[in-house]
Parts: sequence; structure tokens; C-alpha cells
Amino acid sequence: MSRKNREIDVLATPVKIARIEEEDFISLTDIARHRDTERGDYIIQNWMRNRNTIEFLGIWEHLNNPDFNSIEFDGIKNQAGLNSFSLTPRRWCAQTGAVGIVARTGRYGGTFAHRDIAFEFAAWVSVKFKLYLIKEFQRLKETEQQQLGWDIRRNLVRINYRIHTDAIQENLIPDELTPQQIGFVYASEADVLNMALFGKTAKQWREANPGEKAISVTSPMVRNWYVWRTWKV
Repeated sequence: MSRKNREIDVLATPVKIARIEEEDFISLTDIARHRDTERGDYIIQNWMRNRNTIEFLGIWEHLNNPDFNSIEFDGIKNQAGLNSFSLTPRRWCAQTGAVGIVARTGRYGGTFAHRDIAFEFAAWVSVKFKLYLIKEFQRLKETEQQQLGWDIRRNLVRINYRIHTDAIQENLIPDELTPQQIGFVYASEADVLNMALFGKTAKQWREANPGEKAISVTSPMVRNWYVWRTWKV
């Protein structure tokens, strides 16, 4: 589990998002600060005192957590709503084995909840805030998907480039060529990959991205000559 969080801005409130067990967990602590910047923990505990909240959390755990302690949950639910009832995220997790809420300490700490639960909490804090939170969260996921697509294409270029240079050396490089001529052959063939993967040649990329630093790729199979690439692979 990575301790480092991503962050989105929701109505001028920074909200951290953590990746836990391959799921997105949103900071309840940050959401609570939208209502009260000084007493975020109190806002969360006040929300968890509500009987409807307890029922929602219990249903979510039943659907997503096979190890959820139903007996302890029933005891908590029976007390929910009483004036004397209080509940913290740590106590909730410790008694029921809940996984939808996580209390973390340290630099990237705070109370985080699975996005399903976080959206429910945000609606309790402010319906407007919930809608903007969903919007910004969706924007983040779209950006990450675009980046993932770029990374896949970039890694595909790396793999194919090595295969490509091997094939060039075996089939397209006559022994009588000079090192400079060899470089031209490799650069030309590399643009075949550029066109296939990115729709433009290295020269076209340079013209469209003035000032961007090119990255060289060294292949041990080209007699230690550098074949310069302008794509960031």
C-alpha cells in the first residue's frame, strides 16, 4: 500500500485520495474541513453517531467484507442514536473488522473511506460539496486513464524498438556502411514505430514541441552508436 496520496481541489478545499488494496479511499478528514477547519474529527464522529450512518456502513461492509463482525455490529447499531452513544473510526474498525474506513497516522494520515462511503459523508456535510467532489474525482480518474494509455504505448515502443533494432541489424545493415550511414538507417526505421504508435515522425514531433529535450536510446547491438529518439520512451 502506497503511503503517498493524490490530491484534488473541491470548492477550494484540498482533498487527498489514497490507494488502498487496489481501491480509492477519499479523506473524510479533508471533507470535514469544508464545514469546520478546526474540528474535522468531531464532524466525523458526529456523523458516525447517526443511526442511518451506522446502517449504511453495516450494509456496505456486508456487501464488501466477508470478515465483517455482524455480532459486534448489531450491538453498535442498537446503541446508535442514543444521547450517550459515541463512535470513532478506530473503534468502529477495531470492534467490527470494518475495511471501508481506515484511520492512518503520520505525514499522510487522517481518516479515509472507500469512495462509496466518502460520497455519502460528503452529502451529509454538503450536497453541493458532494456533487463537486464526484466531478473532480471523475476528472482525476479520466486523467489517470489517459496517462495509463500513454504508459502502455510508451512501454510498447520500448519493447518493439529493441526487436526492431535487432531485425535491422540482421537484415538491413550491409557491412560496407559507415557508422554515420548506419545511424541514418536506424533513425529511419525508428520513425516507422513513431508513425504506428503516435502518428508522426520524430522530426514532426520536434517541430510541434520546440524546446523539448530528446532522449537517446543506446542499443548494444548497434556497435555502441547512439540512436537518438525524440519520443520520451
